[in-house]
Order: sequence, then C-alpha cells, then structure tokens
Amino acid sequence: MEQFAFPSELSGEGLKRIRRKLKLTQAEFASFAGVSVKTVERWETAGQPISGPIVVLVNLLEEYPQIPEDFSIPPKEYPMRLWYYFRERLCTLIDVDELHKKVKIRNYTRDDLLKAFGVNERPDFKTYEEFLESRCFPRSRDKMKIALEELGLPFYDPLLIIEKTQGRMAEDDFWIRIER
Repeated sequence: MEQFAFPSELSGEGLKRIRRKLKLTQAEFASFAGVSVKTVERWETAGQPISGPIVVLVNLLEEYPQIPEDFSIPPKEYPMRLWYYFRERLCTLIDVDELHKKVKIRNYTRDDLLKAFGVNERPDFKTYEEFLESRCFPRSRDKMKIALEELGLPFYDPLLIIEKTQGRMAEDDFWIRIER
C-alpha cells in the first residue's frame, strides 16, 4: 500500500487554525469542503480527532493556501457571463460586455486544451466572437434555414444558437451555460 505524507487525523483546533489562516468563515469553509456548516462546527468544537478525506484537504490547504482563492467565483464584471464546462468541470468563466465589446476571462484549469481560449489569457472581442461561432454549426451549413427553424431562430446568431443548444457539439463534452 502506498504511503503519503499526511497525518491520519487532525484536531478541531488545527482545523480552526488553518481555516482562520485562510480567512474563511465556517460557512465559507463548509462550502469549499462540500460539507454542512454544522459539520465544521462539530469538527472544531467536539474535541475528538477528525479523520477521513478532510484531513488530506486541510493539509493541502495548509501547504497551498491560495487554492480557495484560485477556485473562487468572482462577482460578475459585465452584464453577461458564460460558464464554459468540460463535462461537469468548470474550465473558464467569460464575462462579456457586448455594448462596449469587452471580454474578461478566468480559467479554472491549467490544461490549455480545456480552456475556452487555449493559451490566450486575454482574448479580445473578435476572438470571443470566433469562439462563439466555433461552438455552433457554421454559417455555411447546408440547409441552415431548416436548422434555424428547428431552433426557433429567425436568423444566424451564434449566441442565440448557444442559448438553445448550450454550445454542445457532436462527439465532444464541452458545453456553455449563459447567465445574463
């Protein structure tokens, strides 16, 4: 059996110390760890050793305290937000101001193949529009009018198509949720 450099248990005081070091409330820590606030309260006050996967998570957080911030969802900066997923994994947040043609992204993966814009960390509006078009059928599609009718759309607009299809393409697992 493989051994890892983590203790098998953690004290409530140790958990509280690390949570405070991370500047997280019990509710924020509970949300991050995927447990209830009552569970965090119990861990911190029961006086009994804590065991299980939470011990590994807390030890990783002690070693890499930037993780909660790296994976936090920031407030929306522009009127529209696109959530770009691979399967159920959020890969990129895309905030868009269509009126002023501004785009701001935040990636949640290091894998360039999973990022909405690959290695491009600062896409411009034209690149964003190209991305949208890449997530729906091409303008030159044979019998496009029929496809648009099936979607209930009067004309070709990549954003409207994505709203109807979630940007799902045949034989890939990427999809988009739009929040206005």
